[in-house]
Amino acid sequence: MLRFSQPGGVMKRDDRRQAIMDHLATHRAASLDDLALRFAVSKMTIHRDLDDLEQAGFLRKLRGGASVEPGTQFESDFRIRARQDAGAKARMAKAAAALVEPGMTVLINDGSMAAVLAETLLDRRPLTVITNNAAVLDRLRAEMRLRLIALGGEYDAKYNGFFGMVTENALSRLRADLAFISSPAVNGLSVFHMDANVVRTKRAMMAAAGQSCLLVNHKRFGTAALHLLADLTEFQTIITDDDPGADARAPLAQAGLSLTIATEAA
Repeated sequence: MLRFSQPGGVMKRDDRRQAIMDHLATHRAASLDDLALRFAVSKMTIHRDLDDLEQAGFLRKLRGGASVEPGTQFESDFRIRARQDAGAKARMAKAAAALVEPGMTVLINDGSMAAVLAETLLDRRPLTVITNNAAVLDRLRAEMRLRLIALGGEYDAKYNGFFGMVTENALSRLRADLAFISSPAVNGLSVFHMDANVVRTKRAMMAAAGQSCLLVNHKRFGTAALHLLADLTEFQTIITDDDPGADARAPLAQAGLSLTIATEAA
């Protein structure tokens, strides 16, 4: 088993905690025993590491270990999510970009999935893009033939985006053709999110757009989170990366909703 160490001693605390997050980004969960053995430290040391990482919002502790998988009140840090499911995000981004025509104004919300979409939309220029997503702003700010409108607000490192009253007020004064909304949980015909601040911003984006498109990983169907975001009937398009299964598809079919399964990436 791979062990991490510094020359002449045990890995430094900050390096070890970063390595724990790197491990969880790949494996999504790990046991206390495995982490203690992997980093050649005591279980008490790993307990302290996990306590501090949980307090910082990077992970959630479970009995005998830790996970970065979402829960009803937990979503992993943007830096973790940005490293996961690259193929799925690319497929969904391609399907989402097919909805965009040159000259449109589009809204892009927070999230690592939405950040991938920004790259794909470059082929659809000229465009106006309105976003609260810092990763989208970083990627698009130097591009030509693209009008970029940054929503102000309070920066949240966990979601790598801007939220709050300033963001919502700005959205109330803007109009777009299409809003791209991502979600970490869909159950039946209900769409959820763990953070009330994020929910309000996503709702404001939907209100500012003529149509809304939901982007959701197929693994997130059949799960719920603390706050109700929307009903699936509020979205004109629902895009996922793979078949979520018959149980997830049945409520959509009964409601007359279609599900776009993105099977190919650019």
